[in-house]
Amino acid sequence: MIRKLLRRVFRRNGTPSAVAPAVVPAERHRIHREHVSRAALRVCDTLQQAGHRAYVVGGAVRDLIAGIVPKDFDVATDATPEQVRALFRRSRIIGRRFQIVHVMFGPETIEVSTFRAAHNEDTVKDEHGRVLRDNVWGSIEEDAARRDFTVNALYYDPATQTVLDYHHGVADLQQKVLRMIGEPRTRYREDPVRMLRAVRLSAKLGLALDPAVKNPIREMAELMENVPAARLFDEMLKLLFSGHAVECLKRLRDEGLHHGLLPLLDVILEQPMGEKFVLLALANTDARVRAGKPTSPGFLFATLLWHEVLANWEARKAKKELATPALYSAMDEVLDIQGEKLAITRRIAGDIKEIWALQPRFEKRSGKFPYRLLEQPRFRAAYDFLLLRAASGETSQELADWWTEFQDADPERREAMQVADTSPKKPRRRRTQSRKEAESTGEAAQ
Repeated sequence: MIRKLLRRVFRRNGTPSAVAPAVVPAERHRIHREHVSRAALRVCDTLQQAGHRAYVVGGAVRDLIAGIVPKDFDVATDATPEQVRALFRRSRIIGRRFQIVHVMFGPETIEVSTFRAAHNEDTVKDEHGRVLRDNVWGSIEEDAARRDFTVNALYYDPATQTVLDYHHGVADLQQKVLRMIGEPRTRYREDPVRMLRAVRLSAKLGLALDPAVKNPIREMAELMENVPAARLFDEMLKLLFSGHAVECLKRLRDEGLHHGLLPLLDVILEQPMGEKFVLLALANTDARVRAGKPTSPGFLFATLLWHEVLANWEARKAKKELATPALYSAMDEVLDIQGEKLAITRRIAGDIKEIWALQPRFEKRSGKFPYRLLEQPRFRAAYDFLLLRAASGETSQELADWWTEFQDADPERREAMQVADTSPKKPRRRRTQSRKEAESTGEAAQ
């Protein structure tokens, strides 16, 4: 109790190790108020008018300085979650490990967090050092020290249009290097997901990993096994839809972090055709993200795991299993293995399986089969998947071209495009007469 009281007193009066921030003026950081979300500005203005400190913080500030349009905006404040909740009608407190407030303005949600205190002996951790619960509020200096990388410890004040830089993050951005705040090994134990973030941020911003950040990753990668599956899945989605997935994959492999994240990825990338297919899919996703086009997690995960499904399917058919049941069994097995580490939601798993299940149906180009396939809700995603298969050399380009023309052709042209069904016909079973039919036939003969 005495130690806690002393910590509170020191937090009020300032700690001896408190860091004075560099105050970066607008002409240096080049962030203008019009570049910041109106919702984030309103949150900051409201909190400041109520007597609180409030700043746009972290990734949004980093991206704006780097010339990248942020996807979302977060706010940090000295107000507690309950105080924030009282100031905004459309808001809610969420989170167990870290309590934060979501403030809603139309379709936009601003995440508001309270300055957090430094870790101490009272912080709840697991046996590996991972922080499990942490809702102790602190000063802005402590909050900055708690951030993972220097480029994320940046606080933009819309009122003065200055950036508070506690750990030389602006200089690191300019020097193109990613540095950790604190001792990297300890920070990785507190939250192993930081290893993934290091790879994602370095790829996104074109930064080199500081040796102190890079060196422990390979030997500490096994800590990822202790991360909850749902959280790991969310972080993988951020990585794969960062717009730099190809570079992220390269860096994941270089650092040995792809082991265990996608358990089948090593097997896929050892196959020349599989690697080409995966890289094409990731490059396609990167292009869509950068162009602002919609993307689908189901489609991307379907591409990452497709060649393992193919191998499993072929093995089952070699054991004389029927083709269609064998495909569904292969799909289930691959997703079950994947689900042990990544908590793929049911909806996404359903999208994945629909895309896979439609692939054999593209081979049927006669009669009513192609018309029925066009009516499938997931036809477009399955067709795009077919195009990737053709581009990688897994299936014929002629098949992809046929479907490209068929779906837009008029009825007469579609009829002319019909391909004769060359699959072996099953012998028709001779219909046997029922006893009643036999008796009626006999009576008619008499």
